Amino acid sequence: MKKSLLIAGLAISLFSCNKQQGEASGNEFKTAYVNISILSDSLQEFKDLESQSRVKEEQLGRELDAAVKKWQMEASSFQNEARIKGQQWAQLKGQELQKREQELSMMQQAMAKQLQDEFRPKNDSITNRMKKFITDYGKKNGYDYIYATADISSILYAKEGYDITNKILSELNDKYSASKKDEPAKEEPAKEDKKK
Repeated sequence: MKKSLLIAGLAISLFSCNKQQGEASGNEFKTAYVNISILSDSLQEFKDLESQSRVKEEQLGRELDAAVKKWQMEASSFQNEARIKGQQWAQLKGQELQKREQELSMMQQAMAKQLQDEFRPKNDSITNRMKKFITDYGKKNGYDYIYATADISSILYAKEGYDITNKILSELNDKYSASKKDEPAKEEPAKEDKKK
């Protein structure tokens, strides 16, 4: 009994404090939310980074693919050659093929690590700039809260107009496009200097 009275008392006092705060300020909280999944999928800077990553992966993958094909050809002809060249040769060649298979596996892991080491910091940098932009956008536009939602949504319902994802996306893409227009102008003088 004491417990339920205590809980009821706390609930009433919290409700009255919240009501008094709302009455004192005279206005409601300005809130919105941003769908982070849509931003990640649609933000041009992320798309460009993904494209760069794919190009780099293809470049690194060509060398690995050539080595794998060579190993596969040798492995496929191994059994026929083993019959002709004997058991001792087969053991040595089998060990060599096994060693090269391990080297290929290590090469693949090193390639994945190189890609991760190169592109994870860039991805993190874009993510941090995106978060800072949303924070600054919230401050500039008088929001009390801007929530994030994603594929597994923490926001089950919100009135129409609270989703500012497209506004944020548009402004971020505009800002990125403007920065891309400035980049070639910076690079061109360097190219001219090299020609001289």
